[in-house]
Amino acid sequence: MNRRALIAGAACVGGALLAQQLKPHKYVSLLQQEKLDDLIPRQFGRWSSEDAGDPLALNGPGTLSAKLYNQLVTRAYQNGATGQQLLMLLAHGERQSDELQLHRPEICYPAFGFELLRNEPTQLRLAKAVTLPARRLVCRSPSREESVVYWSRLGEYLPIDASEQRTDRFKNAFAGVIPDGVLCRFSTGDPSDRTWASLEQFVQELMAATGPAGRRVLVGTERARRLDRQQA
Repeated sequence: MNRRALIAGAACVGGALLAQQLKPHKYVSLLQQEKLDDLIPRQFGRWSSEDAGDPLALNGPGTLSAKLYNQLVTRAYQNGATGQQLLMLLAHGERQSDELQLHRPEICYPAFGFELLRNEPTQLRLAKAVTLPARRLVCRSPSREESVVYWSRLGEYLPIDASEQRTDRFKNAFAGVIPDGVLCRFSTGDPSDRTWASLEQFVQELMAATGPAGRRVLVGTERARRLDRQQA
């Protein structure tokens, strides 16, 4: 065996060892052993809820989404004072990897026949001096129009778009981590000028009523701690 073959062989072995070292191997779940349905209040303030069907067949039998999301919470909330109604969908995936990763609504809605009329990033206020990156969508189908605000959590990251989601997935992989993830989506069919303020207000009230474990799952550890300190 000549010197060139030895060098090539050593490079192959080194590359294989490096690839093994960089392969994600640590599973980290902010939900841990909890049930998402138990962590999110069904009633708070003037809001009450009932379980609702999956509007986009997100976890239908045999679908890819059924593999992506191991827990799904879909509720219709109504304000007893104003009559306002909105839909909350929380989809939790235990392991976010190259094969399994959150589906973003700006991709899902068109796949179900909706036209995207609006798609923009926003900073959603959760409490005084606590915001998080989210997106606003306005989606129209032949039968209805929806105003949507949502965010996604990938481990401790909150990617604002598909590009950031790919980058954050790489950061987790480089750290050897396979994280959990959650998609938090809130929508209403009300097209009024106060739609966005109403959705933001609902999220604020929901966060205030949710306990520390639930906040951590929805918005990550750092923001959950800041919310906890404001609640103390």
